[in-house]
Amino acid sequence: MRRLHHTSREYDWGSSEDIPRFLRESPDGRPVAEVWMGTHPLGSSTVDADDGELSLASLAGELPFMLKLLAASRPLSIQVHPNAQQAEAGFAGEEEAGVPIDAPHRVYRDAHHKPEMVYALTTFDTLVGFRPTAEILRILTAIESPLAGSLAESLNARPGFSGIVRVVETLLEDKPDVAEIDQIVTSCRDLAAQGIDIKRAYATAVEIAEDHPGDVGVVMSLLLNRLTLQPGEAAFLGAGIIHAHLRGMCLEVMVSSDNVLRAGLTSKHLDPVGLVGCLDKGMSRLARVTPEQFGFSTDVFSPAVEEFALSITQCSRAEPRGAVLPDAPRRIVVCTGGEVELVNEHGDRVRLQRGESVYADGSDGVLHGIGTGELAQAYTPTSETPDAELTDLI
Repeated sequence: MRRLHHTSREYDWGSSEDIPRFLRESPDGRPVAEVWMGTHPLGSSTVDADDGELSLASLAGELPFMLKLLAASRPLSIQVHPNAQQAEAGFAGEEEAGVPIDAPHRVYRDAHHKPEMVYALTTFDTLVGFRPTAEILRILTAIESPLAGSLAESLNARPGFSGIVRVVETLLEDKPDVAEIDQIVTSCRDLAAQGIDIKRAYATAVEIAEDHPGDVGVVMSLLLNRLTLQPGEAAFLGAGIIHAHLRGMCLEVMVSSDNVLRAGLTSKHLDPVGLVGCLDKGMSRLARVTPEQFGFSTDVFSPAVEEFALSITQCSRAEPRGAVLPDAPRRIVVCTGGEVELVNEHGDRVRLQRGESVYADGSDGVLHGIGTGELAQAYTPTSETPDAELTDLI
């Protein structure tokens, strides 16, 4: 077992409080948005070594998964992640064009697809996937706005998934002006004040407009489902699912990738053509994840993808020899609460407090957690990993 150290990202949507406090550090006012745990070349973790620190990638090779700690105090960009074929082609194209890997306008920073799973640490709000056609039409027709009326007319003429994608394409190709967006926000505010809201669509648009006034993403939010996860709940987002996280702190476990196609609610590079191209491939899976139990104290969130799974282990004095974690050849274990001593099969011990983490490989064997606290483990599932129950949200 090796203690890990990670890189953090300071994006404008991040929280100045949540991640520093989780890491038991004093907030300094900067918006800390993410902590990356893994071997991605743009932010590889390091491990303690005899002569300082060593890149985790040099010790473990390239891990197929990445674990992120994410904290949002305002909405993230509306975005989509590519599938494997799109990622390979996009990465090859930008490499051939000589676009620097860290260039702000670079879209494909690796050749991997990017399905992901969100595990809520606090109440976590997000927009994920398109609402059903009938629901979108109900939302739009109640809004007093020529723009909303024209979008509803377009969707009436071409209902279903492809029609919704065409509405998105229209909004991105012929962006409405600020006055049109403000008119929609005003109508949404009036409807919400009257107690009229359709699955939080109007309240969400008003909320987003406070952080991103005049942004086309405000209008696009009306097309998306709003999902709230309570602490301990998880959702799986396949590649190609449009989404925009709103607020809260979570763990994200995903394929080790940083490929993001954005369409709004951000100052970063936008790729509306690429985003629509991803959506045109059809809907991927979006589902709540109900874990399977492992042993007495562990929930396994395994969404049946080959690259990653997440286990959550509750450690207590009820198991004096320690709670057993699922075995795996390569894993990242982070303490998400309390204080736990992690013990491998050789009797080596590492004491972890909230926010501290270790890397373990096959030589460590089965791990036990002793103490009172919670351990999250990201790992590649094996043939013995139980598949979690997925309940489709769309």
